[in-house]
Amino acid sequence: MSESPYERGTTHFGFRDVAAKDKQKLVGEVFTSVAGKYDLMNDLMSLGIHRVWKRYFVGTCQVKRGDRVLDLAGGTGDIAALLKDRVGDAGQIVLGDINAGMLSVGRDRMTDRGLVQGLEYVQCNAEALPFPDANFDLVTIAFGLRNVTDKDAALREMHRVLKVGGQARVLEFSEVTVDWFKPVYDFHSFKVLPKLGQLFAQDAGSYQYLAESIRKHPPQAELQGMMDAAGFARTGFRNLSVGIVAIHTGYKV
Repeated sequence: MSESPYERGTTHFGFRDVAAKDKQKLVGEVFTSVAGKYDLMNDLMSLGIHRVWKRYFVGTCQVKRGDRVLDLAGGTGDIAALLKDRVGDAGQIVLGDINAGMLSVGRDRMTDRGLVQGLEYVQCNAEALPFPDANFDLVTIAFGLRNVTDKDAALREMHRVLKVGGQARVLEFSEVTVDWFKPVYDFHSFKVLPKLGQLFAQDAGSYQYLAESIRKHPPQAELQGMMDAAGFARTGFRNLSVGIVAIHTGYKV
C-alpha cells in the first residue's frame, strides 16, 4: 500500500501539491486576505445560502443551556453568535481560529452585536488544541476542516477535548450528489467565483484556491470513515442542497 502525500511530506493546497509544513502559512495568507470580506466570500461561494445552512447546523446541534462549546475555525463569529442563544448566559463558547486576522474580525463583530459575556477567543491550531481532555459538551467546525493540513489529527483532537456523551459537528462543502448539477456547480466554482472575487474583493487567487479546496476535501462517506477512525461513535452525515454541503456528526462514548 503506497503512502499518502501527507506521509511523504507533501499535501494539497487547492490543486497544487505543496510541502505539508508550508500549507498552514499558505492558507493563513488566504484568510488574512479575505478576513475583512469573509461574509462576502461566503455569499459569493454559496449565493447567500450559507446563512440558512448555518442556522440549520446550529439548530440541530446537541446543546443546552449552561453547556461549554468549542467553535473551531470560528471565523467572524457566525456560528458562535447562533450558539449563544442556545447555551444562554450560564453557558460558555470558546471561539477558536488559527488566523489572528479572522479572530480579530470575529471578536469585533461579536462585540458590536453586544455579545460579550460567556465568550472567549483563542488563537489555536485544530491539530493540537490547547485544552484539557473532556472539556467541552459540543465541538463545532464550520467551513474550516478542509483547510486543515492534517484532518485526521484535528478530528482526534476534537474527540479528545469532548466530554463523554458530547457531540462533534462538522459543516463543510462536500460532493454534489446529482449528476446533472455537477457541471453547473463546476462552472460557478471555477469560472464565475474567481471573477466575482476579483470584481468585489480584488482577489481572484484566494477565491480560486477556495473552490479548489472544496474539490480536494474528502467526500461524505470518506469523511465519515475518518471520524470513525478518530474514535467517534454513531457517526453520520446529512446532505444539504444536493450535497453542496454536508453536516457530519459524531459522539464520544
